[in-house]
Amino acid sequence: MVVPAKLRQGDEVRVIAPSTSHSILSQENVELSTYRLEQLGLKLTFGKHINEANSLLTSSIESRIEDLHEAFRDENVKAILTSIGGYQANQLLSYIDYELIRNNPKIFCGYSDITALSNAIYARSGLVTYSGIHFSSFGMEKGFDYSLEYFKKMFLDELAKIEIQSSKEWSNDAWYMDQDNRKFYPNEGYLVINEGICAGTAIGGNLCTLNLLQGTEYMPSLDDSVLFLEDDKLTCPKTFDRDLQSLIHQPGFGGVKGIVIGRFEKASNVSNEHIQTIIQTKRELANIPVVANADIGHTSPMFTFPIGGRVNLHVHHGEVNISLQMK
Repeated sequence: MVVPAKLRQGDEVRVIAPSTSHSILSQENVELSTYRLEQLGLKLTFGKHINEANSLLTSSIESRIEDLHEAFRDENVKAILTSIGGYQANQLLSYIDYELIRNNPKIFCGYSDITALSNAIYARSGLVTYSGIHFSSFGMEKGFDYSLEYFKKMFLDELAKIEIQSSKEWSNDAWYMDQDNRKFYPNEGYLVINEGICAGTAIGGNLCTLNLLQGTEYMPSLDDSVLFLEDDKLTCPKTFDRDLQSLIHQPGFGGVKGIVIGRFEKASNVSNEHIQTIIQTKRELANIPVVANADIGHTSPMFTFPIGGRVNLHVHHGEVNISLQMK
């Protein structure tokens, strides 16, 4: 396991688009995202090919690999942020030079489709990667404070441990289409399904994307892990159920110590009752702590967690404590 160095004032952050093209972002989003990151004292640079787009709204495999490798190869670059998610990130897995990454460790952060890259890079190189906000996330005008706070805690603050507190409110809207008419909901906290105490290696992200790695050399070990799982509006109770079951069937799942499930998007129609039914029908989960409605995934805001980092999960008397070990 290799933990990349924290960011310092003046460090260069490279933005790349290994999934959907950066070109779909509005000029307003790019400007605000750039401004916010520069306000943190960081220098922004962009991959050479990020605005290329074919009929699938992504660039060629060669272009995306070149930008990825160049970002890791460049000694001036201290962190890599993905522009946005999408669908095609797993096209890159067999083309990546994992030895290059192992020899040039640095922060790599994104979520959604980037789950495939983050987990594969950790599995093949040992580099701790991060499931957290994209570059484009910084373009959110309202309801961004919590996400920014945990981004800073993870990458800028010298903390040995990060205690995760629940957000006060959350949203699930097309904020990038309309920044003014937003709806926020009070956060009712975690849904506790199974209590217990555990510690392990954080693995996961977007469940349906993580499952693309099953049976390949890019799937990280599940032994001694705490899973962080979420899914987007394309899921529903039945698809989440079978996707989770598929993960349970993977070798080494018996070594999973606990599960943290992210808040579902409203369009998925996954209710608390559905989540409880799904978990309670799986005997493999009966004796490990499981909580849901965490601030990760496709609702806003979200905390950043380290794939390959250590996590402590304490669920007792209805209270949930999640802490991330940073050293």
